[in-house]
Amino acid sequence: MAAELNTGVGSTEPAESAGAGFAGAGADSTGVGSTEPAESAGAGFAGAGAGSRLDAYADLAVRVGANVQEGQTLFLISQVEHAPLTRALAQAAYRAGARYVDVRYADQHVRRAMIELGPDEALTHTPEWMKVLFEAQDGHALMSTAGDPEPKLLSDLDGERVGRARMRELVQIHREQMVRRSINWSIVAYPNAGWARQVFGEPDVAKLWEQIAYCTRLDEDDPVAAWREHMARLEARAAKLTELKLDAIHYTGPGTDLTVGLLDTAAWRSALFHTASGIEYVPNMPTEEVFTTPDSTRAEGTIRSSRPLALLGEIVQGLQLTVRDGKIVEVQADKGAEVVRGQLATDERAAYFGELALVDGTSRVGHTGTTFFETLYDENATCHIAYGFGVPEVFDGEPDERMNVATLHVDFMVGGPELSVDGITKDGRAIPILREDIWQLEE
Repeated sequence: MAAELNTGVGSTEPAESAGAGFAGAGADSTGVGSTEPAESAGAGFAGAGAGSRLDAYADLAVRVGANVQEGQTLFLISQVEHAPLTRALAQAAYRAGARYVDVRYADQHVRRAMIELGPDEALTHTPEWMKVLFEAQDGHALMSTAGDPEPKLLSDLDGERVGRARMRELVQIHREQMVRRSINWSIVAYPNAGWARQVFGEPDVAKLWEQIAYCTRLDEDDPVAAWREHMARLEARAAKLTELKLDAIHYTGPGTDLTVGLLDTAAWRSALFHTASGIEYVPNMPTEEVFTTPDSTRAEGTIRSSRPLALLGEIVQGLQLTVRDGKIVEVQADKGAEVVRGQLATDERAAYFGELALVDGTSRVGHTGTTFFETLYDENATCHIAYGFGVPEVFDGEPDERMNVATLHVDFMVGGPELSVDGITKDGRAIPILREDIWQLEE
């Protein structure tokens, strides 16, 4: 679930993961969807012109995703190739009443130059002015764009250096804001030729747009109402899991036999987030998951990823992790293992789990049958686990001290028809949750 936003500017990393959230909006001014989206966001999206399509998408992202409030500043971080969406988001934010929209563009070719040619200290350098900018986001809205236009741009570089190249101090500021719940933030993807080529083998942007519209429910007559109905169902699932008061989750499947302990202080959640001031927002669009934060000290076994993981300009394939006493102690992969190892070496708590998320076969993202090579989408096609930072929103009040705290959060996909998921009670009973992608609990 919880995503890491692109921190902007040419030397920084793209978003690594994706996240969560939205439940039915109320009628108050801070509720998600309380401002009506543009009429063009409804039925007939697939046949809409490029301008109305982009505007409808931007309106939905601003009003349901980040839920930008009147008088807020929107801090918008985007890649240069995403400029059309960035402009549409800025227009949508001003229509929603934003006081100001601050845009920062990242250029991955500049990032490549830093990793390939820069000194070691450049990999983690954080300019002081950027810290001031991020700290100024408190109380405001933040959006970031995804959809890598050149997925293999960094694939020929030293994987260890790629993994280390991150502005840790900026990530830490954002994590502290998440704990304080002081910003409403969201990540949305922009269909582009490079991403489409990675997904389909050809630059079929129109096809990618159709799938994104379906996954984000933009193709519905009333997208906001569709989101309310969808999230109410996920809310009910999360509540049922919380009621079970499970002690652990057990995963079994090809290359997988893993047990992860749960926290009795952590609830299961759908992707409904609130700021401390009561603003509801959706950190990621789409979302299909229910999730929790586990006990970072209790995990044993092996887990094998079921889908490729697009990570820092590399495609990691066949990832398998061995876990002992809660910590990832061995990383293997058919391709890209060195990038994961480089990441885990950047933070002493990176090798511990921060999230468990369950997704079944009713997922719209899963229905497409597409591997998007973009975690924002792929994590919502199937079950996933994240190493790194936990999810503060699963706690009522301050996070449990056993929640993992790290400067990264990376989701990798583990689900599919061959994965079985059981909840383990405190007395050792196994309660089936997922079998062959079918939800087993009563709904």
